[in-house]
Formats: sequence, C-alpha cells, structure tokens
Amino acid sequence: QSKGRGTPMALINARMSEKSFRRWRRLPSVIKPLLQSFQFCIAQSAPDAGRLATLGAHNVAFHGNLKAASAPLPVDPRDLHILNTAMARRPRWLAASTHPGEEITVGVVHRRLAKQFPGLVTLLVPRHAERGEAIAAELAGLGLTVARRSLDQPIGAETDIYLGDSMGEMGLYYRLASIVFIGGSLVEHGGQNPLEAARLDSALLFGPHMFNFTEQAAAMTMTGGAALVTDGNSLGNQIALLLRDEAEVARRAKAAVLAADDGHDVVRAVLKQLAPLL
Repeated sequence: QSKGRGTPMALINARMSEKSFRRWRRLPSVIKPLLQSFQFCIAQSAPDAGRLATLGAHNVAFHGNLKAASAPLPVDPRDLHILNTAMARRPRWLAASTHPGEEITVGVVHRRLAKQFPGLVTLLVPRHAERGEAIAAELAGLGLTVARRSLDQPIGAETDIYLGDSMGEMGLYYRLASIVFIGGSLVEHGGQNPLEAARLDSALLFGPHMFNFTEQAAAMTMTGGAALVTDGNSLGNQIALLLRDEAEVARRAKAAVLAADDGHDVVRAVLKQLAPLL
C-alpha cells in the first residue's frame, strides 16, 4: 500500500540471518518484490548486505551497525544503591539475557563456584521476564535460594541467585556486576547485544553461537575484551579467574569498551543517505 501511494521507503539496519536467507530463497516471487519496494537497503553487517542483495534488494549499502550508536542504558540510582548495599562486598557475576537451557548451566556453575567464593551472588536476567517463575523453580531444584526482582524479594545472606525477571532494567544489572556472560550464545540462538554491557565497563564472556553479532563479538575477542566459553565448565573457569583478579577484569573491560565503537560515523552515513528521501 505504501509503495502504491508512492511513499518513499528505506530499510535501515537490516538483518538477514543465514537461516532466514535459506528460507527466503525458496520464495523468490515473494521476497524480491517486497525488498524492491524500498528505495535503498542499509544492512547492519557485510554478510547481511550480501544476503539481502542476493534476494533482490537494490541499492544495498553497509555503513556499520546502528546498535553501536545507542547511548549507555539508563538506571534508577536509588535502585542501584539499594541492591549494591544489599550485596555489600560479596563477589558477584551476571548472566544476562539468558535463554532456555542456559539457566540450568548458570545454576550448576554457581553451585561449583560458591564453594570457592563464599557469599557468591549470581545475577541471572532471562531474555524473557515472563519465564521467571519457571526458572526460579528450576534453580530451586538444584538446591539454590532464589530472590526474584518481580516479587520485590530482597537479597539476603542466604541468597544464591538474584533473578532479574523485570523489564527495562538491564542498565541496572550491568552496573551491579563487572563480569558478564552474554546469553543466547551457549544455545543456538545467536547471542544478545554485547555492546550494551561493554559500554558499562564489563569483562565479557560468551558462547560459540554469537552469529547475530558476529563482527562485534569478533572485535571484542580480538582486543581481549571478551573470552569465548564453550560449556558450563569453561564458563565456570573463566568466572573463577576473573573473580580472583580485579586487575584482569579492569583490563578486559577497558578493551571491550574500546571495541564498542560509539557509532557516530554510522549515524552520519545513514542520515546522509536518508536525507534525499526527506
């Protein structure tokens, strides 16, 4: 309908995963006219650009990922103070944006590390907050004590896992722990955005399945800001290493933030290409 009215359209920060690409190749009569409704297509990575062009998009460009231009996530300073006070000087780490299958691994890792680091608190934030009740039950089955953010349950001396089953508070969780595992990467989901954590002084860990953020993950690994883990055992080893070495956490966090480009050049390039349509 928009095309029929002559309304200019642009596809910006477009992604086309390898899996979706294979599916769409079976339906060229559908995807090609759809993509060609756009005056131009700006992809979020070079591989995405190639796949979109192959499917029929015209005037395809790649300037970088616009997610690199987002500002640091916000936080309520009162909530940050309350939770920091509750955990005091207890060792801690964060499993961020986890997916089914990863929470049980996090729980097993916590049980192992708690023997080496008394008072350890694991912050666990699922990608989908509505899974909070099921995750809490799963972790309780491991003998762990869970406090849920959605129920306003406080962090006590006996708390093993603080379950961040709330919406829109990743800026809070990233500021509470400087050791961060990026979820969706030990399972074949493709990983979650590592840039948000990197901008908030985090030493990053992620699994082998970061294909949603291939270039960002590669840049952070190459600079030493992130380390690859393959399973619960290697995840636990890396967390133990970092919990023992604050200087190494700081070194990795500095490298990660340097790899998380501010994206200003990307914004300028996108706006320049968009201006003629406006």
